[in-house]
Amino acid sequence: MPVHARSGDAFSACLRLFRNYPMAVRRHYAEHRYGSMVLANRDGGTERFFVLIMEWDDLFVLRHWDRRDGPRVAIGPNEAASAEVSRVVEASVPVPRDGALLGWVSGHRVQAVLAGYGRLPEPWDDASAAPGVLVMPLVGSPTAGWPPFAARPLDDGTLWTHVARGGLVDIGPLVTRCPGYVFLVPGGDGATGPSLAGTRVVVTERLSADECWLPAGVYADHWTLREGTPTMTATQLLALPGVVDLAGGRGERHLLGV
Repeated sequence: MPVHARSGDAFSACLRLFRNYPMAVRRHYAEHRYGSMVLANRDGGTERFFVLIMEWDDLFVLRHWDRRDGPRVAIGPNEAASAEVSRVVEASVPVPRDGALLGWVSGHRVQAVLAGYGRLPEPWDDASAAPGVLVMPLVGSPTAGWPPFAARPLDDGTLWTHVARGGLVDIGPLVTRCPGYVFLVPGGDGATGPSLAGTRVVVTERLSADECWLPAGVYADHWTLREGTPTMTATQLLALPGVVDLAGGRGERHLLGV
């Protein structure tokens, strides 16, 4: 016989997730009021991803990232939720929505750019590409100034702790209002299609906002920098195929093509 949480607990947890993590919420085009978010769960040591959808004010739906892994589960305000559903909702870490751009700041200066990726797969898509966060420090910056969670940004909600404390800021609005200055260069030098390894962001001129300023330069995947892989100049990178102006259609773009 399944163990049930108290009626409404899971529903209240869903409401808190949407209220407390707006940068994880992807708004739906049909109705801007509702949306969805991706949850990363490591219960039992295995990383799994779920999608939490707010379909109405009084109805959430939880499903696996890969729809084939299990059924959709409705979560309402007056319905008992299974212990498993409650654990997923209450113990998971929200993933910044696909296309989200964050800046790791020190003294209002952005030291690294973080990009949320993971387009929600359609039923006919290959769902093997997992969502996540790519951490890209400024090339040439000391490692002491890099985010301490660069290797595993979704562990234990540390990323969101730094957002709450002001160490991570949303630079999406700054980039969006400055077309022609911030570009994403896919990994693989654009020759074999987008990939995570070797992804870079090029900022051609310093950009400033009230809460931070974004230095000009090249921001590269921290794994690439740790390995000492030679980095091309901004001019060389912008000449590669597949370069994307990140100011274009922020709500519609999908970072890294996944």
